[in-house]
Amino acid sequence: MVITGTLTIGDDTDAHIDTLARFTPKGITYVTCDDPTADAYSALKTMEQELKDATDAQGKSYTLFPLPSPKPIYNDEGEPLPATYANFLIINGAVLVPIYGDNQDQVAMDIIQSAFPEHKIIAINCRTVIEQYGSLHCLTMQLPKGLIHV
Repeated sequence: MVITGTLTIGDDTDAHIDTLARFTPKGITYVTCDDPTADAYSALKTMEQELKDATDAQGKSYTLFPLPSPKPIYNDEGEPLPATYANFLIINGAVLVPIYGDNQDQVAMDIIQSAFPEHKIIAINCRTVIEQYGSLHCLTMQLPKGLIHV
């Protein structure tokens, strides 16, 4: 599967996988779009079909957990922000799930709970975080040079 370009509103990553689809103990969670007028609709539907066609090393299809998309969120300058439920963070015994004060927040948390039945699901309001263009998983990816002294 090759994913390029911007697939979610506000995405500034060129479609980093942690904003679109994630492996879980029970399968794969992935971002969906039900609005045919959305710019990302066609690309996300293509990705969804590719995930439906994908199999593991034994030839078994994955269990798929489609995540809703929150309504578009904009900063004070009117620029779209990268709100996605797929940018969750897996920690020991729990999954931190970004929420945005959207009516899809609980739906996304319930779906992620289904994908991680042995984990506690913890909602983290990430409205302020996405103002910096990223979310929970993104926050854990890099440490600036010189931050850790050995």
